[in-house]
Amino acid sequence: MGAAATPIIVFTAIWGVVGIVLPFVVPKGPNRGVLQVVLMLTAATCWLFWLCCYMAQMNPLIGPKISNTTLAIMATQWSGYTPK
Repeated sequence: MGAAATPIIVFTAIWGVVGIVLPFVVPKGPNRGVLQVVLMLTAATCWLFWLCCYMAQMNPLIGPKISNTTLAIMATQWSGYTPK
């Protein structure tokens, strides 16, 4: 299983809207600059966290633990192999 382009494009677009478009629609006020920075940092960190989690699933460090019995059953059923 490899990375698909669709989820990366969709989530990048969503967080791009939050970090690039929304700061321009913040109403004028004394805290406008703070709110703009908060939106940009939130978008950047959430996108980066999502990307790291998504990429970690591409090549997991720890695989599933399968017992020898289950492995023998899988080999027999899927490939016709009979263990000796």
